[in-house]
Amino acid sequence: TDARAQWRLGKRLRELTARRGIPFFVNDRVDLALALDADGVHLGEEDLPVVEARRLAEAAGRPELIVGFSTAVLDFAMQAVAEGADYVSVGNLFGTTRKPDAGEPIGTGPLALIARSVTVPVLGIGGVTAQNAAGVIEAGGAGVAVISAIAASPDPVAAARALAQAVAAARARAASAPPRE
Repeated sequence: TDARAQWRLGKRLRELTARRGIPFFVNDRVDLALALDADGVHLGEEDLPVVEARRLAEAAGRPELIVGFSTAVLDFAMQAVAEGADYVSVGNLFGTTRKPDAGEPIGTGPLALIARSVTVPVLGIGGVTAQNAAGVIEAGGAGVAVISAIAASPDPVAAARALAQAVAAARARAASAPPRE
């Protein structure tokens, strides 16, 4: 899709999310995130480096722009955090059909390693459902990012509710568990 079409769609989505008080993020494109007054931008290993996204946001008078970074590689996660990433998402955890280039599922092991090694929240992404979301939290994830679990559901509201409940229950169990040695 060309940038102008993305911008037009983004304007409609930004208006909708603003009316509902929902944070609006743009994937991969810092320029569009800034042009659309997005709350954040989510970058991957092949996108603009986090340090450059930060520089552009500050130059645009938007130092508060949330910058997220996706990886399954510890060194990349640590570099992104050093460059100013506000969070790291790790995946493809369980297998996704939404992103054909996501690679094979990696499970929660890399997420656990990254969560222990960085000082920002770590999210699980890729094939996350209400049935497996607890495993993400148990591995050290602060939360999950999903598309199919909600968008492909015949009842997206119920799916979102079930996912939120699974994450909340796993967080409650983690908070009451004795500390790990």
